[in-house]
Amino acid sequence: MGGLALTHTGIRSVAVGGALLAAIALAGCATEEYVQQQVAPVQAQASQAQGTAAEALARANAAHKLAEGKFLYQEVLSDDAVKFPVNGDQLSDEAKARLSALVDKLKGDNHNVYLEIQGFTDSSGDHKYNHKLGESRAEAVRQFLHRQGVPLNRMATISYGEDDPVAPNDTAEGRAQNRRVTIVVLA
Repeated sequence: MGGLALTHTGIRSVAVGGALLAAIALAGCATEEYVQQQVAPVQAQASQAQGTAAEALARANAAHKLAEGKFLYQEVLSDDAVKFPVNGDQLSDEAKARLSALVDKLKGDNHNVYLEIQGFTDSSGDHKYNHKLGESRAEAVRQFLHRQGVPLNRMATISYGEDDPVAPNDTAEGRAQNRRVTIVVLA
């Protein structure tokens, strides 16, 4: 009889186990439906984000085409009266006068141009510091041009820091020539 009791217990255990598996399977279906309900809005947001990213890429490509425009001329602020002071980004009165004349020329030409404003430094100081200083010089010119009426979306700044010197950095005169801003005018 002991063996028969185990058989009934075994069958009962199998029946209970089967019922549990069926309940888990049914719960799994409900969970799958729940997950699908939760995932659908996220998938819609992802699809919308892809559209927004595609639009941003199209705008970036248009800006890139504009930036690849035809070189017209460049204005270099590096004369004795225009040079930037050591560790400084202040525009001299001569620099402001030259920039105002550039704005007048741009308005007179009445072209839709793009300006790339390049900031440079001499080689004294830390490389990272020089990069930030070149950036600061280019931004000072950009802000001045904007106050004179040049739209911000027509100008971009870039810092070359101590890279691309126009004179040797081993003399005071050479370092002074390297403290400059170049404005490249593109059609």
